[in-house]
Parts: sequence; C-alpha cells; structure tokens
Amino acid sequence: MVTGASRGIGRSIALRLAEDGHRVVLVARSADALDTLRAEIESAGGSASVATCDLADGTAVNDLIESVVSDEGRLDILVNNAGITRDGLMLRMSDEDFDEVLNVNLRSVFVACRAAARPMMRGRFGRMINISSVTGLIGNPGQANYAAAKAGIIGMTKTIAKEFASKGVTANVVAPGFIQTEMTEALGSAVLEEAAKRIPLKRLGQGEDIAHAVSYLASEGAGYVTGQVLTVDGGMVC
Repeated sequence: MVTGASRGIGRSIALRLAEDGHRVVLVARSADALDTLRAEIESAGGSASVATCDLADGTAVNDLIESVVSDEGRLDILVNNAGITRDGLMLRMSDEDFDEVLNVNLRSVFVACRAAARPMMRGRFGRMINISSVTGLIGNPGQANYAAAKAGIIGMTKTIAKEFASKGVTANVVAPGFIQTEMTEALGSAVLEEAAKRIPLKRLGQGEDIAHAVSYLASEGAGYVTGQVLTVDGGMVC
C-alpha cells in the first residue's frame, strides 16, 4: 500500500513496486489520478487497486488498513508517503497550520503503522517504509511544522523497528532531499537551478531515485535492515 500515490514521489514508488511484481494498493484523496495510474500499471502487466482516504481522519486511516487486509488477504508492505505543507515563519504560523501538518504528516503514519502491525505480525513478514525528509534532519526556515513532523517520523520509526523486529517486521525511513516534482516545478527554473548548485551531485533528484530506495527496503534482501534512515539527497546532508 502506498499513500499519496497520485503524483510525484508516491507515483514513482507505486510504479516501481508494481514493476517489482507486487500488487499495489494506490491511496490518495481523489480517485481520478489513481485510476489513470492503475491503468498504466495494468497496461505494463502489473496489478493494482485504488482506495481513497482523507489521511487527516485517523478513523478513516484505520478503516482503510482493515479494508485492504480484508480485500487482499494480507498486507506485506506499507509505504507512508503522503504529506502536506503549510509553510510560514514560526512567528506567523498559526496553531491550525501547525496542527494540520502534524496530523497529516505524522499522526496518520502512526495510525497506519499501528493498524498494519497486527496483520504483518500474523504473516511473520512486514516492511514499513516511512517517507521523511532531510528537513527532518537539519530543519528549514519557514517549515517548523513540517520539520517537526518529519523528525517525528524518524524517531517513531526507530521505535517501531525495535518493537516489531522479533515478529519479522522491519521499519525504515527514506529521507529525500530536493526532488523534482510538480510542487518544486512551481518554484521556477531560476530557483531550481540555484538549488542544484548547492547539491554536491549538481542536480535535483527524481522520483525514481526515491523509488529505488523504497524498492530495496521492501525487498527480501533488506531483511536485516531495520530502524535506519536512508538519505537520498545527492549529498546535501553529509
């Protein structure tokens, strides 16, 4: 299951997991873009289904996991990718903007992992992969809420890894750097070019770069990797 699968990094992750042979449950708030993605996956010989969910609603997230397990019979891989931003300098940031970002970006990850834990433990296999950000490692002006949520994901995932390791369930974090998506395209070419200059590899990342990392962590080959943060940022945080 991949949340935030309709575009950007989530879309790339879903495509890669389907290419790897997994049946992928595509999750977002709206089904329109998901239907297009499902058709693309199926035309390439993959398998996918669509589910909509408001991740700000904890009950809906819990119900979603239960529905997926009921429909599919099991849940082996959970990728918590969906997130929002409500940027602003701390002195101007409202309590509502702080709470909304923490609710969607952190609390929904907690609820999803908690709900997925039992079916994964029953199957003695599970891969929880939570998408954080380098912002959660180093902070970023204007993103106190986002940085808090992404840093929280890291600490929470390390705890999950320790709690469920004996049950065959791993939990890891992928922390993307500056990734070229529809959201970053809105910044304009001049801003993107300047950002690329500050990255040691001298380019922005692509969604596929994150998808490769998720593919590895979801694989049998990563069975001895848990509680780790895989930073995929072109060398921004060294």
